[in-house]
Amino acid sequence: MTIRVYNTMTRKKEEFVPMVPGKASIYVCGVTPYNHPHIGNARPFVTWDVIHRFLEHEGYDVTHVQNFTDVDDKIINTANEEGVQWSDICGRYIESYFEVMDKLNVRRVQVYPRVSRHIPDIIATVQALIDNGYAYVVDGDVYYSVEKFSRYGCLSGRDLNDMLAGARVDVDDRKQNPMDFALWKAAKPGEPAWDSPWGKGRPGWHIECSTMSMKYLGSSFDFHGGGSDLIFPHHENEIAQSEGATGVHPFVHYWLHNGFITVNEEKMSKSLGNFFTVKDILAHFAPETLRFFIISTHYRSPLDFSDARLKEAEAGLQRLRTAKDNLAALRKIISGGPDERSLELRKKIGQLRSDFMEAMRDDFNTALAISHMFALAKEINVYKAYVDSASLAPDGKLVDMMVKVFAEFCSVIGILEGDADTSASNSSAGLEDSLMQLLLDMRQEARKAKNYAQADAIRNKLGELGIVIEDTPQGARWKKQ
Repeated sequence: MTIRVYNTMTRKKEEFVPMVPGKASIYVCGVTPYNHPHIGNARPFVTWDVIHRFLEHEGYDVTHVQNFTDVDDKIINTANEEGVQWSDICGRYIESYFEVMDKLNVRRVQVYPRVSRHIPDIIATVQALIDNGYAYVVDGDVYYSVEKFSRYGCLSGRDLNDMLAGARVDVDDRKQNPMDFALWKAAKPGEPAWDSPWGKGRPGWHIECSTMSMKYLGSSFDFHGGGSDLIFPHHENEIAQSEGATGVHPFVHYWLHNGFITVNEEKMSKSLGNFFTVKDILAHFAPETLRFFIISTHYRSPLDFSDARLKEAEAGLQRLRTAKDNLAALRKIISGGPDERSLELRKKIGQLRSDFMEAMRDDFNTALAISHMFALAKEINVYKAYVDSASLAPDGKLVDMMVKVFAEFCSVIGILEGDADTSASNSSAGLEDSLMQLLLDMRQEARKAKNYAQADAIRNKLGELGIVIEDTPQGARWKKQ
């Protein structure tokens, strides 16, 4: 089936045609590990995890690369402030990255290249740009000459002259053009440095992604992703570097960029005091809630972060969890044959599956796909109530179909899979279940003893706390409102 993606380069949706049939190659710009990952970091990685999952679901063999920018001014400044080695800072926060992304059920990609481990490759790319006439050396620094690349501005849609007039650039009389950017920086005291043909120094920011993406995916590949803030200058410069070094066009076939995250409708910023790390958020909300919050909005749309929005996601996720619980309960009942209602419902479930997959094929529209997932959950819950009220044996084939489709949706979206962490604290969740079972047992004992006042008091008190008790032929069950 055809997958359509919105390509930032062409500003329109295009059919995905892989360079190699049956394969999909992805490069996503990773974090600069100088602090714990924040909510803005989490969005692209959750987004690309879903895209990766769906491409595999559609039968593609996916190669996914995501870098760590472990040589950077922010890392160096943090290390100097703490009086430690820059590598210590990187190690600490790369570990933090994996810790929180594992909790968000972001699967590991195949390759996580680091700048510090690819210096010879970077030097080779810089040398190729010099040899091809796209770069020049000044006092141990190497700059890219943007005027030499005729397509400069093709991704962002900017004109070089307009950019020059309106840009805020560092004043450096050594540059041939103020918009030229550093490929290699001469060594300074207190900074990591490596030997190069131009003297000791370190890579500039943009050259790393050109070098590492091409090393693992080739001079041209399918998808390149990242936040919208990277379109210019980072991704614009990647194109100029990569195509200038190899002469191969296009460097990337499909550019996908996720939208910005705001906090209470304001841009997230440390200076505004609305900067939230994933670690801080997970102290108050379950990892699965945060993941569900991120994917409930289409990846290209702005995403406003707030406690209220997270609570909405939490409630929505609980609705899906109730459907999963109802499926588990249905499977425990001895199956019967179909009836007119269940045969019609089989068709409806099949249509919901088709609608879900079509939403995902339309530029990975998770928001629309999730709406079909809620529709499926509603059908499951209504059918469970129908079976209970009529004391019927459920249609076994229908139940199997609902279980299979629901699990398929969960696998693509990356929620409610197996024993995934569904609370801020697994231990507290286990205690909650145990205490609720104790209360249900006490209520049942009261009913057996015909002490209906006590049984009703337990139900009513739990209702005040937001807990609903459901009496079914299979016994009492509880859920949160």
